[in-house]
Amino acid sequence: MRRWQGEPGSLDTEEPRHVAEAVQQLNLAHTVITSVNRDDLPDGGAAHWAETVRQVRALNPECRIEVLIPDFNGDEAALNTVLDSQPDVLNHNTETVARLYRRVRPDAGYEQSLTLLRRAGERRDLEARGMKTKSGIMVGLGETFDEVVALMNDLRSVSCDIMTIGQYLQPHARRLPVERYVTPEEFTRWRDLGMAIGFKHVESSPLTRSSYHARQQAEDPVVEVAS
Repeated sequence: MRRWQGEPGSLDTEEPRHVAEAVQQLNLAHTVITSVNRDDLPDGGAAHWAETVRQVRALNPECRIEVLIPDFNGDEAALNTVLDSQPDVLNHNTETVARLYRRVRPDAGYEQSLTLLRRAGERRDLEARGMKTKSGIMVGLGETFDEVVALMNDLRSVSCDIMTIGQYLQPHARRLPVERYVTPEEFTRWRDLGMAIGFKHVESSPLTRSSYHARQQAEDPVVEVAS
């Protein structure tokens, strides 16, 4: 995995307003807000996230807001800062199965990601305000079919509502190679198993990405799988 070098820039205090204005100009019904990791900041950028959500909602009250967040290095206070802004969907991608974390996500932790999702789900249930939690993975990195099923069960054990499963594609030669191309039939089986164990929505197909059909994922319990 490639490591980016150099000092990150300072936060743009106007960015939350600019994002809100872009959502308004595009007249979006559902927006997904994400960012690069900012582990250099004391709160991982959580306050900036929260301000962006608040400004998007103030200018676009009918728009559903989904945030795709990092793990904030396990900082519960940072997570709560984002949750305080009341996004409609809290998404944190687990990215891969537990066995492959050291190779695929060397700077992250499988249990830490599950803990984040559990904390978000517990607060959602405590406040009873309808927020959904979501996570996703890329397959084709060497995982087995049953390891993906085990991950699905782990996500359901922390009350994750929505899951996305897509085919990993190597972006350039310095990144991990594709170990195999998963068949459409396997994606369909994962979809069916996921719905059977209680997910509200499972988006599972070769072309699925975290934000693929995000609006439908947040609205509908029924999933259609692309071939």
